[in-house]
Amino acid sequence: MSTTEIFLIAMLIIFTVPYLIWRLARTEYFAPLVVVQIITGILLGPGVLGAAFPEYYKFVFSAPVIQSLNGIAWWAVMVFVWIAGIELDLHQAWEHRVESGITAGLALGVPLAFGSVAAIGMLMVPGWIGVKAQSWQFVLGIGMACAVTALPILILLMEKIEILRQPIGQRILRYASVDDIAIWGVLALILMDWERIGKQGGFLLAFIVLGYGFRKLMVAIPERDRWYAGLIWLAACGLGADWSGLHYMVGAFLAGASTDSHWFDQKKMDALRGHVLLVVMPVFFLSTGLRTNWQVGGAAVFIAAAVLLLASVSGKLIGTHVAGKILKWQPGEGSLIGWLLQTKALIMIIFANVLLDKQIITNETFTALLLMAVASTMLTVPVVSPKLARMKEIVFRAK
Repeated sequence: MSTTEIFLIAMLIIFTVPYLIWRLARTEYFAPLVVVQIITGILLGPGVLGAAFPEYYKFVFSAPVIQSLNGIAWWAVMVFVWIAGIELDLHQAWEHRVESGITAGLALGVPLAFGSVAAIGMLMVPGWIGVKAQSWQFVLGIGMACAVTALPILILLMEKIEILRQPIGQRILRYASVDDIAIWGVLALILMDWERIGKQGGFLLAFIVLGYGFRKLMVAIPERDRWYAGLIWLAACGLGADWSGLHYMVGAFLAGASTDSHWFDQKKMDALRGHVLLVVMPVFFLSTGLRTNWQVGGAAVFIAAAVLLLASVSGKLIGTHVAGKILKWQPGEGSLIGWLLQTKALIMIIFANVLLDKQIITNETFTALLLMAVASTMLTVPVVSPKLARMKEIVFRAK
């Protein structure tokens, strides 16, 4: 068979298997389609399908096919991160800066500390730290992976449970927006290469100068042209960031964060996010699954994932509980917000992919982080839904 035919077999598997699982098993309550696609990617990877059917796996996921899939995955995730950057609502966060700063700081800082402690323990066992990582990069990277909140998936989940446009939903978006800035800032710090500091400084300087011109241009042109200009800016920022030794994901986020959401029609932006998730992001999930590895031993990977999940969930809940005490929230409000901010899924997986690309973590660590992200996201809706039913007055109360 030709490479094209094998590629289309892979695409057939990517789109058929997770959809059938999601639809026939009716997993929507605890595992939205996005989560099922991530899990399917893991199952299709070398650790499960590859181990059970090695010849079939090598036939379908040959080097040329994987290369083609990776190209689609790179652009898909760049567009997705770009949209996440655009959706940051920093104006609202600034208007409520004391409340947002306290809540976001504790919701990020406590799980970051807990995850860093877990990472220090992982350093004592061979096989977890990447060959190009310094210890501080590994510890900070794992800690931040435990602290991540996935803003785009959080938006989808809050739409599902019908609180996105309610006062509490808007508050949670403010907290997540502040945390998102911190997440990508820490990632940029981890990726700083002191041997290439000149290139990285040059990129950031060029970004500031060209970004000023880009913003002036976007105000001057009609909306139909802004979509094209935005995608050109995305590709340019991704190229510059990758060339300087940061990562194209950092460039994609900077491209989005420097773009104001009010320049676009919100319904069209929501539709674009949905189309990206439907049409190309499943390829990214498959590519992610192909990178999972169990060579440290399945038990060790699952134990590491469980420890990281405990650090992530307990850290986030403790952080929002303390914030609630300081800000005098209603009983149970801190727990509700903590569980919603626990949503990780895509952004954590993207974050972990960058760490893996830069060889700061190994495939085994990546697998543990992936399992942790999936588990934490699957817990969110089943835990939050009954809480909302008992706390309706909080949903409609502005803060």
